[in-house]
Amino acid sequence: MMHQMRAEYGPAGSSGPVANWHIVRNDDLVAMCGRELDAGTPLQDAAHWTADPDRNCHTCGALYLRESPYLPDEHA
Repeated sequence: MMHQMRAEYGPAGSSGPVANWHIVRNDDLVAMCGRELDAGTPLQDAAHWTADPDRNCHTCGALYLRESPYLPDEHA
């Protein structure tokens, strides 16, 4: 399964900054936390999850970690 991050904008919509990043499976429009997201919002690889943690959905992150394999040689 491939995970990606999908943006959620705030009240200003796409003219404003990204309010939160959610994790989706493949290119789904429903985040792992259950929030429905717009099709036009940006996607990025889930590897960017650590880039701006203050803007990441905590619930999506917890569920993502449960579905991601732990590879010890990646954490040396």
